[in-house]
Order: sequence, then structure tokens, then C-alpha cells
Amino acid sequence: MSELTEIQSFYKGKNIFVTGGTGLMGKVLIEKLLYSCSDINKIYVLIRPKRGRSPETRMDEVFKLPMFQRVRKQKSQMLKKVVTLNGDVSVENLGLTEEQSELLMNEIDIVFHFAANLKLEAKLKDAIEMNTVGTRRILELAKKMKKLKMFVHLSTAFCYADKEELDEKVYDAPTDPHDVMRMIEWLDESAIDLITPKLLNLHPNTYTYSKRLAEKLVADEYPNLPCIIARPSIVTPALTEPLPGWVDNLNGPVGIMVGAGKGVIRSMLCNEKYHAEVMPVDFAINFLISIAHKATTIEKKTSIPVYNITQSGVVPITWGEVLRKGKKIAYQYPFEGQIWYPSGDIHNSKFVHNLIVFFFHIVPAYFIDFLMLIFRQKRFMVRIQNRISVGLELLQYFTTREWVFHNTNLLILWKEMNPKDREIFPIDLLSIDEDEYIKTCILGARQYCMKENLSTLPKARRHQAVMYIIHLIAIYLFYFGILYFIYKNFEFVRFGLDSVTENMKSLPILNKVMQKINH
Repeated sequence: MSELTEIQSFYKGKNIFVTGGTGLMGKVLIEKLLYSCSDINKIYVLIRPKRGRSPETRMDEVFKLPMFQRVRKQKSQMLKKVVTLNGDVSVENLGLTEEQSELLMNEIDIVFHFAANLKLEAKLKDAIEMNTVGTRRILELAKKMKKLKMFVHLSTAFCYADKEELDEKVYDAPTDPHDVMRMIEWLDESAIDLITPKLLNLHPNTYTYSKRLAEKLVADEYPNLPCIIARPSIVTPALTEPLPGWVDNLNGPVGIMVGAGKGVIRSMLCNEKYHAEVMPVDFAINFLISIAHKATTIEKKTSIPVYNITQSGVVPITWGEVLRKGKKIAYQYPFEGQIWYPSGDIHNSKFVHNLIVFFFHIVPAYFIDFLMLIFRQKRFMVRIQNRISVGLELLQYFTTREWVFHNTNLLILWKEMNPKDREIFPIDLLSIDEDEYIKTCILGARQYCMKENLSTLPKARRHQAVMYIIHLIAIYLFYFGILYFIYKNFEFVRFGLDSVTENMKSLPILNKVMQKINH
């Protein structure tokens, strides 16, 4: 048995409570704790029943995922340390029985609060219920935990839309969270929808607004409650752990990457000079595990410790660089069933973007559905394009702005970690090879989201070659059609072309050529 590191020693014998354990980050957190902090006592996971599946069934399904393969093969006994609790942050007392509540109050040492409604387009009532009221309920329980050493609240680096630069501190909320929660409880949904734009103000969506209010609730409990706030930027597929490229949803850049790779997305509104603020999910989780330990060792301050989990200023890469590198790699590792050759691009001009969306998103979608109607097949393309349009519109807020996230606390944590902990919980952003990571993301999305086996790559490459030829033919036919239309319908254009032709015939060199042809 090797000697435990500082972080491993901190987690030894600890009981951990996790909300949002079935989400991407929750699953990676649980897997990493089981694998690298094997001396923990128990992990209690709050899970709600879903689509007729019990919490136990849902957790068993999680354990069967490829991401848990190293735990299943090397440390299968660790899976017994995970205890599922039937509950939900959106109901009173988290839906727990009195016995379960007592258990948590007496046993829990560390809380990781990850549960959240991540839908950017969610109605305000739903977002506040899950993200703000849910956080209040977790805090109420945490304040009664007798052994609590740290409460880790997962927020987002984008929750302050009115700040050009985000420091590692909590800013005042635009409205009192308690007033908003009471309003959500009293008003009916139609009235809430009516005043939502006024409440959001500068916020682009209900997600960032509700998460900002939740931060205020957590900050108000400090220092009486040992707690910290962690703000990851856009979370992307895993670099190495638990599997290279691991991702299980199409949120954010992954959805754009798949849509573009399939040839469905032809344009995205984005400033290519602005920096892409992304963080591999395994690095984000390693930071969070490390932060929980670090926060218990520092002296309490007047304000709550905040960690911006971003690579801002450390690994600067622009959206344009991501696109150029991504295209080059994506052509080598294409997705199956491309609808069109993936030659989409990003555009800074909203007019140009909307023009391309109309001609290359909307028109083809209706044409395909029209063919489906003729052949009595199920129509789907217009529905897909509508969902894509909503997703692009929501994401463009984050891709058309330059974000500056100060991450001093994070860099200090990184610097002060001992070599052994750095090896077990790698967080060295400078170690990331951009080209290799983009390739990892593409292959990860292909395997784990789209369920496309790597053995199909040769077939996908042949299909892409055919789509490229069709793409070129379509482009030339399109421009030829425009020129022919102009020629046939605009007399002055035809007259000009005829005049140019006649003048060219009078050139000496062309006369000689014509004479040779005639002879």
C-alpha cells in the first residue's frame, strides 16, 4: 500500500453527499472519488425517479457506462460505497424521509451541490425552482450537518452578464433572491412569463440569472457555514479521465461540433478573434476535489472563497483557431451519415449569418420534409432545424463577447499542490496539446454521444468524399443558375456581356486564334 497524499488523506473515512450525481460532472466526480480516493467511507447520491426507473436502477445504469470500466475492473468493491437516496432538490426537505435526513445530518463531512437545471431556454419558474430554491433547501440541510467540513457550490463563470471582467468574488444580486423565490411561489406561470424580461434585464437567459441568485444565498451563509463557490467555464469532454473524450450530452460546443460535422449546421454567429473559455471535465473535477481540501486549510476571511475554474490567460485560444484546427481534424475523422459536406463557418456579421441560415438551414429543411411527405415518411428536418436555431441563438451570447475571468485563487492552488497530488489529480492546463485534445473531443462525441464505432471511419470517409463532390456540383450549379437568371432577365447585363464579347473578338491575338480555328 502506497502512502496517501494530502488530498487522499483528507478524504479518508469521509462521508460525501452529492446532488446532481447523474449529470456529466456528477458522474465524473463520483468515478474519480471512487478510483483515486478509495479510502472514503460512503458517497450518498440524491437521485429522483425518472421515467419509471427507481434511483437504484438509475445508479446501476450509470455504473454500467464505459466511463466506470476502470472502477469495475480494478476496484469493483468501491461501487458498494455509493448509497442512493430517493429525493429531489425541487421538493420540500429534498423529498427525504426523516430517517434519511437524520442520517445526513449526523454523518456527512463534505457536500458537492451540482444539481441544476442547465437548460438555457428554461422558463424562469423552472430555473428558479431548481437552481435557486433548490440551493436554499440544500443549504438548510447543510446547516444542520454536525460534521460538515466543506460545502462546495457549483456555479458558472457566466453568471454575471453585466461584468466585463469577473473577479473571484460574489457580486450583489440585481434583486433579492428571497423576493424572487416568493414571487415564483405566489404568481401563476403566465404572470411570471410576463415579467421575466424585466427581471432578467442584462442576463441572456434564466440559467445565468438563477445561478447568480443562488450564489448570493450561499455567500450569505459564510462564514457560519464552511462553504466555497466554484465557477467552471464551458465544460468540454474529458482530456484523459475516466476515458479520453468522455462526454454524454450534446450541450454547448459538443452539440455544435456534431451538428457541423453532420453537415446540418452551416453557420454560427461568433467573433473568431474572441477567446474560447472551455475546461475539460476531468480537469474541472480535479480542481473541485482539490478545492474542497484546500478550503479547509486556509484561514477564514470576511468574504466567501470563490474559484473561477477557467483557463483564462493560461492557455489563450480563439474561436477562430478552434474552428480551423477542428475542421482539419474533423475531415480526417468524419461522423457517420453526413447530410451534407461539413463546410460550415463562423460569421461575425449577423446579416450574413441570417442569410446563410435561411438558404442553407431553413430552405433545405423544408425541402427534405417535403420529400418525406411525398414518400410518406416521417418528417423530422424542420423540427431539428428549429431546435438547432434555438440552441445557436442561445449560445451566440457567449461566443460574441470577450470574457475575462480572473483565476488567481485557482493558480495558487495549482502552484501549491504537491507533486504526488498533481500526478493523481492532474490540473496542469499547460500540458494540454490543443490539436490532440480537439481530436479527442471529436472521437469522444462520435463514440459516446452518437454511438458510432471507430471501425466505421473508413466508410464515413468514403461517404464524405461523395458528399464533397455533390457539394462542389451544387455550388457551381447554384452560381451558374444565378448568372443565367441575370443574363436572361436583365437586358443591360446581356448587352454589356455581348459588347465585351464583340470587343474581345477585335483583339489581334484573338483574330489569329479565330482564323486558325476557321481554317
